[in-house]
Order: sequence, then structure tokens, then C-alpha cells
Amino acid sequence: MKYIINILLLALVLVLGYMLYYGIKEPIAFGDTKTLRKDAVTDRLKQVRYAQEFYRDITGEFAKSFEDLKTVLSTDSFTLVKIIGNPDDPNGEFLRTEKRRSAKDSLVFLNNKPDSKIRINLDSLPFVPYSGGERFTIQADTLTYQKTLVTVCEVGTTWKTFMGEKYGDAKYARYDNTYVPSARLKFGDMFNPNLSGNWE
Repeated sequence: MKYIINILLLALVLVLGYMLYYGIKEPIAFGDTKTLRKDAVTDRLKQVRYAQEFYRDITGEFAKSFEDLKTVLSTDSFTLVKIIGNPDDPNGEFLRTEKRRSAKDSLVFLNNKPDSKIRINLDSLPFVPYSGGERFTIQADTLTYQKTLVTVCEVGTTWKTFMGEKYGDAKYARYDNTYVPSARLKFGDMFNPNLSGNWE
């Protein structure tokens, strides 16, 4: 009888030990995964934001699709304006020159610059990291804001898209009360001329 009780107590200790270990391990694994994946997605969104700004510099508006974004940045050119003198001085003279520079060459230069904080790969730009090939949603339009016509865009994805089947479940909010799998990680706003990311 004493032998059976000892076996039962040992089994109970092992079960409780496993539950304690799992109870500590799961929230740590979730937190590590969340940080790793969020950082990868925000890095990609920053690339898209730079690409959209380059596109706007060329066309005057934001791209409504990744295909259009890639086409323009692969084939079009920036206009570089150089002004010598003060154009606002009524008594002074100034010289204005314009030069065209390939957008593709500018991206190559940016990507190869050692101190560059951003690298733009036009082929991978539409795809959400850790999503198995899912694409970011992209929208662009114009709107009247404070009596001025402005261009706006919004690019993003939901948390559950890149957190995967396991961690995309709302039950993980018990480890992080700010975690909402259906919430979007994005930059820009379709109702406001603002390119800030909601992670900033």
C-alpha cells in the first residue's frame, strides 16, 4: 500500500512539475515569437513606406498596387532640381537646372550604401514575413484635407496573418493584454495625410 501511495505521489509531482514548466515556457515562447515577427513585419512596412515616398516623388501620388509600385520604381526616373542663388530675392538672379536620375539606380545606390538603414527589395515588398506568402493590403487615393487636395495611402496586415495558426489565437491575449489578433499592423491612413506606423 505504501509503495502504491509513493508511486501516486511521484506521478502527481511529475504532472505538477510539467504543468508549472509549461505554464512558464508558453508565455515566454509567445513573447519571443511576437517580438521576432513584429520586428520583421515592421521592417518590411518601413521598406514599403520608403518605396511609396519614392513613387510619390516621381508621380505625385501613391501607388494603389504593388505591381504599379514595382513598375514605376524599376523603369521611371526622379527629377533632381538644383537651384543656385535665391529665387525669392526680387533683385537677385538664380539658376535652376533639372536632371533626371533612374529610380532603379537610386535604389541600387541606397541598397549598397554601407550606412543605409533601409534596403528595398521590390520583389519581396508585397509579402508579409512569416505568413506563408500572404500579401499586405495596399490602398491609395486623394482626399480634401483642410481645404487642400492631398494624397493618402495605407499599407498593412493583421497580426494573425504573421503570428501563424498557433499564436494567431485570441487566447494568447492572456499573456499580453494589448494583443488583438484581428488588429492591424500598418502605416498610413486613408482619412488623414499621415504616413506614421502604428507601431511607432
